[in-house]
Amino acid sequence: MNARPVKIAPSILAADFARLADEVAKIEAAGADFLHVDVMDGHFVPNLTIGPPIVEALRKVTSLPLDVHLMITNPDAFIPEFADAGATYLTVHTETCPHLHRTIQLIKEHGVKAGITLNPATSLTTLEEVIADADLVLIMSVNPGFGGQKFIPAVYDKIARARDLITRTGSRALLEVDGGIKIDNAAEVVKAGADVLVAGSAIFNTSNYAETIQAFRSAATQAHSVSL
Repeated sequence: MNARPVKIAPSILAADFARLADEVAKIEAAGADFLHVDVMDGHFVPNLTIGPPIVEALRKVTSLPLDVHLMITNPDAFIPEFADAGATYLTVHTETCPHLHRTIQLIKEHGVKAGITLNPATSLTTLEEVIADADLVLIMSVNPGFGGQKFIPAVYDKIARARDLITRTGSRALLEVDGGIKIDNAAEVVKAGADVLVAGSAIFNTSNYAETIQAFRSAATQAHSVSL
């Protein structure tokens, strides 16, 4: 079991975009560790979201690390733009990268930390070949595309196996989990091995972001104490 402090990464996909700067300020003041930014192209996933200009605008209004999740079919073509916009992490999907090692190196050449994402049905096998170069591993616990989906229970085992791989290989990569993360399942996700919890509606649909984030931290602490 991982014992590093768990980080909370609110996903702006669930924020009020008419008041985005205010939402980011509130979430930062509430104690968030990362800001998770979902980029979708309408091809790899059935949705269309934001591009580099929004990331650049976010960079101007927050000091939080920008955790930019590229759910797009041709991430290599956009890595320079998102890097220049101020991304801290750029995370790509194994499913869209035929030359995954090359893509990771391209991210790092632009001074950005490299993340690797796997959909729920994607095997960890590909990850084994590039884990030494990863700064972050993102396990999707729903099929990506829309917020508010239910966590897929079979992913708990996958998180545990990803944690084992990271530990066994001596990787320093953070293990992030995204999709259907709620306060009532956060402890189990952390117990399985997660370092970073991405939560959208579970945070932004509440009236007090600070209380909600603290509730997530309490759940994480509970998971650690149970595992000791």
